[in-house]
Amino acid sequence: MDHTPPSHAKRRASAPTLADVASHANVSTATVSRCLNEPERVVAETRTRVMAAVVELGYAPNFNARALAARRTNTIGVIIPTMENAIFARGIQAFQEELGSHGFTLLIASSSYSEELEAEQIQTLVARGADALLLIGHHRDTKIVDLLRRRELPTLVAWAFNPAAPLPSIGFDNCEAMAGLGQLVIQYGHRNLGFISAHTAANDRARDRVRGVKLAMSEAGMDPNGLRVIETDYGIECGATAFKQLMASTPRPTAVLCGNDVLAVGAQRAAKEMGLAVPADVSITGFDDIELALLADPPLTTVHVPHREMGRRAARMLIEMLEGQSVLQSVKLETDIRVRQSLGAAPGIG
Repeated sequence: MDHTPPSHAKRRASAPTLADVASHANVSTATVSRCLNEPERVVAETRTRVMAAVVELGYAPNFNARALAARRTNTIGVIIPTMENAIFARGIQAFQEELGSHGFTLLIASSSYSEELEAEQIQTLVARGADALLLIGHHRDTKIVDLLRRRELPTLVAWAFNPAAPLPSIGFDNCEAMAGLGQLVIQYGHRNLGFISAHTAANDRARDRVRGVKLAMSEAGMDPNGLRVIETDYGIECGATAFKQLMASTPRPTAVLCGNDVLAVGAQRAAKEMGLAVPADVSITGFDDIELALLADPPLTTVHVPHREMGRRAARMLIEMLEGQSVLQSVKLETDIRVRQSLGAAPGIG
């Protein structure tokens, strides 16, 4: 006896098929298939009639069957450290737009800056049939890299560039970019420097940015060990608290460089609460050049990252790899410094 509830049986029995759409539109099933998979090969009048039938009947292609037949799901996974703020939004938006224009779907997850959680998410995306992965930064367990290699899964790293790393990357040299900003700050006469950084233990991008400032100090004949670094969680409040810690030291920093714009805006807010003028009393800089940098008061001097170009090109690289057109190779993108009102001459210099 069939114990299936009548409503379920009716819904299952009435699900339209490819043949139903073909009959309704008075075309062959092959034409319907072309309309759904290669619409550019079907004349406009026929395509319009077929798609009208699809909508009218409520037809949905059997995704699992198509994926099994093609041995591809046309999905690409990306794992970002956080969705709470805008650092990754612009690049991932461009990544998704480019994927969509080629018929691919994006699966996105957030690791909350946890190395263990990222490893679990990678394994889950692999198990669910993601055709390729986009990851942020190079820091992860070698066992995960080995897993991706065994699966021969195209994997690309963004927001970093290191041609010596085990996975190919498209991004920028974080050390070089921050070193350039550090050199500029030093040229403005600053010798007492502070740095507010994201936690560096599992974040190669954060480590490289701290290293960049120390490199600039060394090149200027300064002691890099004199850089006062506060590591903190990601957020405006965190930046504010870290800034107050730095300003409690003696001598006070005359310039505070921040590992990203969000931390820098927090530092600015704390400066205002402490009655310090930016940049007359202390200069503050950021990194990323998200929209928040322009809305800050005063607008932030920061490192501009080509987020949208990075996202678009990352998508194209993975698609070309999947279609057998190329082999993934690391690509370096250039950053530049946007000088705005938050950076000024060191106090006493003018």
